[in-house]
Amino acid sequence: MDTYYTIEEKYLQAVEELSYGETPKALNLLNELIANDPLYARAHFQIGKIYYYDFKDYQTAGYHFKTCMELDPLFSDNYFHYLNLVVFLKMDKQVKIVANAALNTPGVNTGAVYDMLGLYSEKNKDWNKALQAYRNAFMEATTKEQLEDIEQSINRIKRKIQQGIVYHYTLAE
Repeated sequence: MDTYYTIEEKYLQAVEELSYGETPKALNLLNELIANDPLYARAHFQIGKIYYYDFKDYQTAGYHFKTCMELDPLFSDNYFHYLNLVVFLKMDKQVKIVANAALNTPGVNTGAVYDMLGLYSEKNKDWNKALQAYRNAFMEATTKEQLEDIEQSINRIKRKIQQGIVYHYTLAE
């Protein structure tokens, strides 16, 4: 077994294990990191991702994402995954808190944040808010794929708005 001398080395080894699909080994290393240094935000982030995407344990994932955000509010990688989780769970207060923090953190992909806010508003059938969020996402997009995806979302919302319009007919003589 390899010996790692610094927290950063152990963290990088855990990330490498994740990239090779060795989730149990990575989780073991990350839990050791947290045991030795509970304030190591990046370990909380990686554990949050494992619990969210691999184990579908949303409560534990939320705990680790939130802990990461509190310990290192400038760690930009955490926000997309945390926001994705709270949107999925329809946690109104947390969506606002996480989105606001994300939009005010350097390095965060603001286009992805607005896209997620559009999805959240769409799920809540708030078409106008969704349309505005998708338009904001469109303005922040930097790749052709992002632009195409967001255009599809905008068109989908426009169709939903159109579908909701009620026509009133009157008979004129």
